[in-house]
Amino acid sequence: MEFNKEGLEKALSHSGKKEEPKQPAMPKEQEIAFHQGCLNTLVNERNELIKMIGNVEVVMQAHLKRLEELGVKIKAPEKK
Repeated sequence: MEFNKEGLEKALSHSGKKEEPKQPAMPKEQEIAFHQGCLNTLVNERNELIKMIGNVEVVMQAHLKRLEELGVKIKAPEKK
């Protein structure tokens, strides 16, 4: 997965207007704290998504196991 930092910056800073008024610069310490807070929030969100994926996988495996016990053969999908 490629990450386009420039596109993200443009998307976050563009509100749909052709010309935007310049906003006053944020002090460096405040900007650092802002980005650190964002990263902490995103790390926590990512960790919750990983937990959710694990829970979904456990439930899927239980269904697959029961289907096999009932004699249903499950074929894995082909990888693209």
